[in-house]
Amino acid sequence: MVLVTLPAAVPTRHPMDPDPAPSSKARAVFALGLVGFLTGAFIGGVIPATVALLLARQTARQAYDSKGYLTGSAWIRRGRRLAWTGIVLALTSLVIASIAGLLHLAGAPGGPDFAPGTD
Repeated sequence: MVLVTLPAAVPTRHPMDPDPAPSSKARAVFALGLVGFLTGAFIGGVIPATVALLLARQTARQAYDSKGYLTGSAWIRRGRRLAWTGIVLALTSLVIASIAGLLHLAGAPGGPDFAPGTD
């Protein structure tokens, strides 16, 4: 007795279903996240990183609502990671600048320097 297995039937799409399309906003999220990462150490990266995070939220929601017909989730994930890294770099720069400022302030003489014998 020989058993013959047939290949699984490939699910067919309905003719009215749209073709999967790449999301242009997903690329924008990645680009803004990259700019936020590259300029994060200069504190200016907070603005593009924040915009990237806000746009990523909206784009991920649209991709979910499209039920798989809007692609680009990998670009959204990468953009989010880069944006958060840029924000962390900016916060690190602020902390380092604050510590350096406090150390500079602590080394300066405190108060007026009067001549000897002045009451």
